[in-house]
Amino acid sequence: MVQTLWFTADDSGQRLDQFLAARCIDLSRSQLQRLIADGHVTLDGSPVVAATKARPGQRISLTVPDPVESNLIPEDIPLSVVHEDSDLLVVDKPAGMTVHPGPGHRSGTLANAVLARCPDLHGIGGTLRPGIVHRLDKNTSGLIVVAKNQKAHTRLSFQLKQRRFKKVYVALLRGRLSPAEAIIEAPIGRDPRDRKRMAVVATGREAITRYIVLEYLAGYSLVEVTPTTGRTHQIRVHLSSLGHPLVGDSVYGQAHTGLDRHFLHAKILGFEHPSTGATVEFRAELPSELRRFLKELA
Repeated sequence: MVQTLWFTADDSGQRLDQFLAARCIDLSRSQLQRLIADGHVTLDGSPVVAATKARPGQRISLTVPDPVESNLIPEDIPLSVVHEDSDLLVVDKPAGMTVHPGPGHRSGTLANAVLARCPDLHGIGGTLRPGIVHRLDKNTSGLIVVAKNQKAHTRLSFQLKQRRFKKVYVALLRGRLSPAEAIIEAPIGRDPRDRKRMAVVATGREAITRYIVLEYLAGYSLVEVTPTTGRTHQIRVHLSSLGHPLVGDSVYGQAHTGLDRHFLHAKILGFEHPSTGATVEFRAELPSELRRFLKELA
């Protein structure tokens, strides 16, 4: 469905997402912001960001894609469960597994797998994302938490929004990263040259990433990365912007013949337990393919 709207003098000073929210009552502001971020909203034919303030007479086109089939089918896919209780499930996700269904991958996802393990998750967090609080890229391995009831989902999602999750990753980069420890503060948004990619752009959203080099190897840097914010592809984009893309990252760097994924693993995940309030922390060691790759470099 495509809807065309015109910005008038009475609308002056409004952000684009506010303007659309007032006119598209069947869509929430967060949904509209996602449509904008995904490139489904244009201003006079050009992509925009949510904070854009249009001028009178400009044309806004909003495209609402057809929804993905919502009849999610439970699939008995083996999961590496790090922790499970009545409120949550912490999984060590393998590389190659997509978190939730989308075009091109409607089955074989983490959502399909957890629904088979926990059938009562229907409707918690959305029909396509049963219980899933956050996400990892398909080719990123490591820890992800799934809420098993609505109370847990709401409380964990609030912590995530307030940046109270502890998330620590291990990454292997091309080249010698310097300085050995730093904070990257660079806004991230859609790449204006390729809407399927993200990039450091002046009009992007705030993004903060801390890193520390663990070891310098021949032609590579092994680093520990802690993102403060959670932008799409944040770690990959930030490190690539420094000229040190992840090894094996074919989108922001280049593929590697010795690795069929990018070298990024979520090794630590911490948060307040949604029922007890106690701080909990979980760890997942590097998967075998990444350990083997490091051993071959040594």
